[in-house]
Amino acid sequence: MNLISELSVVATVSAFWLVAMIVPGLDFLLVTRLAVMRGKAAALRATFGVAVGVGIWGLAGFFGVRTLFIAAPWLYMLLKIVGGLYLFLTGFRLFMSSWQKKTAQSGHTELVSGTTRAFRAGLLTNLANPKAPVFVSGLFAAALPQHASVQLGLTCVAAMFVIAMAWFALVATLLSLESVSRIFMSFQKWIDRCAGLAFMALGLRFVTERSPG
Repeated sequence: MNLISELSVVATVSAFWLVAMIVPGLDFLLVTRLAVMRGKAAALRATFGVAVGVGIWGLAGFFGVRTLFIAAPWLYMLLKIVGGLYLFLTGFRLFMSSWQKKTAQSGHTELVSGTTRAFRAGLLTNLANPKAPVFVSGLFAAALPQHASVQLGLTCVAAMFVIAMAWFALVATLLSLESVSRIFMSFQKWIDRCAGLAFMALGLRFVTERSPG
């Protein structure tokens, strides 16, 4: 492939991935909540975690994880069950904590611990979604030529990483503004409850689904 063709492939992958990032999902929900409740620093750390997860799934997708799932369906089922349980437990803890009264001291402790754990939360939330490798594999199968070079594949993965970082960093910056967070803080309990229910619902869906699609 010549340079123009490779750039066209990267642009196609980037365009589809940008749309995938903009559509609200669990990553968006996590970064949004952290930006509003914990501030810009925590949200940006979670953003980096999400982007690292994107990079991992991008590499897995390029090197044929879908083929592996077809050859060993139990691996896909294991990923769905483990990921689903993680999401359900995360949502359950979030939902239950929304009913508890928080003192100023406990709020400060939660803020500190939430900031230090934000990267891990972003990474695990992204990796816990078993649909991600299937989507990425499908995207690469459609956009990349049959014998794409490793260099081209890595360039596409790098573009996906940058797009995830840029989009969620923008979300984190805008929603951490005091004027915006002040509004959201007045609905903190309901935001936590809705976020918790969303995580639990998707977690249950992953655990109970049995098709590898």
